[in-house]
Amino acid sequence: MRILLVLLLAFYSLQTFAQRKCEYTTEVKDSLGSLKTTKEVLLYERIFGQNEQYLFFSLTNDDGTPYLTLQQVQKNNAFIKATCIDASTKMYVQLENGKIITLLHVQEENCGNFFYNDNKNIRVLSANFMFLKDSFKELKESPINIIRIKYSTETIDYRIKPELQSELLKEFNRPANFFIDYLHCVE
Repeated sequence: MRILLVLLLAFYSLQTFAQRKCEYTTEVKDSLGSLKTTKEVLLYERIFGQNEQYLFFSLTNDDGTPYLTLQQVQKNNAFIKATCIDASTKMYVQLENGKIITLLHVQEENCGNFFYNDNKNIRVLSANFMFLKDSFKELKESPINIIRIKYSTETIDYRIKPELQSELLKEFNRPANFFIDYLHCVE
């Protein structure tokens, strides 16, 4: 009986520490509804010469509806072509177990914003994606392998690393476990 109790306690402890604590940048609840947004997490970083590209993800729960928020940041000394999203834009998340989860873009056409700062051109694109029904279980059980985004003019694959030591943020994280670690925060 003691062994069973110890095993149950160990299993519960493992499950408790497998998910990260929820940290919100926005948490509002009033007569109009509720809104929670998790902090942004760097999922993809590519630096090659003067070309830098970053993908940040955060999760939002707006009155019970969960969304994935994508922020794509590109920096370069040369001109950066616009990458646009529209009603046909989709995000495909391939998990390590081989399953592919589809997320749909829920806003109007957007080509991002263009800035010039510190002798660099900067383009920032933000978009919200809606989860399809019954995709949460798979996302919480298997790490991310590849993210494919079908933009309005092209399709780009982003290979997600199990571990990432960011040159930009000077921090270590596990981007492949993003949904495993944070999806429970917006359910």
